[in-house]
Amino acid sequence: MKAEEFDEKFDRGEDVTSALDMAKAQRPGEEQRRVNVDFPAWMIAALDREARRLGVTRQSVIKVWLAERLEHHTTPAA
Repeated sequence: MKAEEFDEKFDRGEDVTSALDMAKAQRPGEEQRRVNVDFPAWMIAALDREARRLGVTRQSVIKVWLAERLEHHTTPAA
């Protein structure tokens, strides 16, 4: 499918996912990198309680909280 046809279908709200190679899909600027962080035991326990309460993983809680904090304190680049 040519790009113009793809754009037209997308703009009409048609499903274009069959034209995409989802195995190669990437979100620009969202590449994952692994980091290791040591936390005190009491903090891990608190994170686990919050994760159970929300029904998500500990990693998800950490990611969301860090993202919220960074969005609050980071000013966009000009």
